Amino acid sequence: MAKSGGNHAPVIVIGLGRFGTAVARSLVRLGHDVLAVDERPEIVQRFASDFTHVVAADSTDTEALRQIGADQFDRAVVGIGTDIEASVLTVLSLVELGVEEVWAKAINAKHARILERVGANHVIRPESAMGERVAHMVTGAMIDYIEFDDGFAIARTRAPELSWDQTLEETGLRAKYGVTVVGVKRRGQDFTYARPETSIEKSDELIVCGPTKTVENFCALTHS
Repeated sequence: MAKSGGNHAPVIVIGLGRFGTAVARSLVRLGHDVLAVDERPEIVQRFASDFTHVVAADSTDTEALRQIGADQFDRAVVGIGTDIEASVLTVLSLVELGVEEVWAKAINAKHARILERVGANHVIRPESAMGERVAHMVTGAMIDYIEFDDGFAIARTRAPELSWDQTLEETGLRAKYGVTVVGVKRRGQDFTYARPETSIEKSDELIVCGPTKTVENFCALTHS
């Protein structure tokens, strides 16, 4: 698989544990060619028919990665989690080969910092991110939640009582609470992009964004 630009560029996924396999399968569904790599022959055999190409290789060895064509990819995902040394050396090898975008899984904050220092462009802590998301949903204040690394969040929440039967302009939510309402979802109707004249009803759901703490405080209003 040679390098190619665009939205369907091929991706190399290294480490076929639960995370790597889930990412690789999702990429295939989205129309990408995937080169899946794992050092365990039995795992490679198990997934031989699932992805475009599946190979056994020691991803910590830069030359081994070169031999399987890793240097021909612009995007890579490193799903190795439990073996921190292998994870770090794999990222380092990909960077040395000139892979432009490297996404890597980290199992803790220290692992994440090391991955960033050796050149990973994007570090994901799936357990931590999912735990944060579920915690916010369990409280009942949010229906869904995404937090970004730079202290910014997007949430889906029920419209607080103080906003009912008013337009967004009348509620003044941004000025009072520091959040931006992106859109409104009414039961049985299509999603509506927020405008000053958009009205809010009791059963509506709001998509809001802003600084993480500000979004959390606003969504807590649904329980006040």
